[in-house]
Amino acid sequence: MIPLIGIEEEYLVVDPRTRHVAPRAAEVLAAATDVLDVVQEITRFQVEARTPPSADLGELGRRLRAARKEVAGAARSCGLAVVASGIPVLGNVMPPPLTDDDRYLQGRVLYRALQDEISICALHVHVDVPDPEHAVYVGNHLRPWLPTLIALAANSPFFVGRDTGYASWRVISWGRWPVSGAPPYFASYGAYEGALRALARSGALLDAKTVYWDARPSPFLPTVEIRVADVPLDVADSLTMIGLIRALVVTALGAVRRGDLGPPVPGEVLRAAYWRAARYGLQGEILDVRDGSLVPAAVLAGRLLEHVRPALADAGDLRFVQEGLDRLLRAGSGAMRQRRAYERGNDLAEVVDDLIEATVA
Repeated sequence: MIPLIGIEEEYLVVDPRTRHVAPRAAEVLAAATDVLDVVQEITRFQVEARTPPSADLGELGRRLRAARKEVAGAARSCGLAVVASGIPVLGNVMPPPLTDDDRYLQGRVLYRALQDEISICALHVHVDVPDPEHAVYVGNHLRPWLPTLIALAANSPFFVGRDTGYASWRVISWGRWPVSGAPPYFASYGAYEGALRALARSGALLDAKTVYWDARPSPFLPTVEIRVADVPLDVADSLTMIGLIRALVVTALGAVRRGDLGPPVPGEVLRAAYWRAARYGLQGEILDVRDGSLVPAAVLAGRLLEHVRPALADAGDLRFVQEGLDRLLRAGSGAMRQRRAYERGNDLAEVVDDLIEATVA
């Protein structure tokens, strides 16, 4: 059976005149119709669109395009725009204006300056799994491939007026949180539950939703949630990532059913692989944590495709995802497109203009 997928995409609200992020998400939400599930996020710079679960990538693509069109139209009606970028390109964002919600305000008290760079946007992919125990072991299997997904989806090179030197500054910024980044390896479900209890006692968790690992059992749904990717620049790249992620989950589930709980890659090695993937994206060598070798990102992407090829074929997604991956490797990531836009006129306003156009193209 092909697992259902549910998608969340986060976007930034910008003023198209100044190109700065604008704390007016509530106006965009009020202007959106009830046809789509568009909700608030932690800051007033962000909105989030969600899709109903579906097993069909084509249907998910239609829903994502409709969601982006709807959110962009609602923003236009308020004299605003939305962009699919992992982090704000321009604007005064620190500290960010939080959405009026008791939980978010409690987080401000607990996490303090960690929230200064919380105006970040990601792609969250929920894939059905039998139960939370399977979700934990799926996370073990996904760990070696998370850096590759980072490189493919990198779309946050600029942050509030400067080039960070990274393809994904969102990944670096987010990695400072106490429970974030790659999940630890868990040899048993009991070990996972014990870790959560210790984290709760430490005070690092506000609640179950603040387990921010990049692959985690959803606290409320029968899914594993993969949240490693910057929000992609366009829907075509989102669908390529979604197809790869579901195929990774399906491949992992098959291994778990055979008794394989995943390779115990050392956390410090995976952290270094995260850094290289976020630093260089598709334009450098990244670490294959399975053997410790440095290889071009495109080569590791090819290894990922081969790893999940049977799962893609079984879902009927192989040709679609292979063509999408080829296009992504040929045209470059969102980070590369942002830098090309900047190089045309050495002006970050042009980057934001290009983001506005590409988000709904």
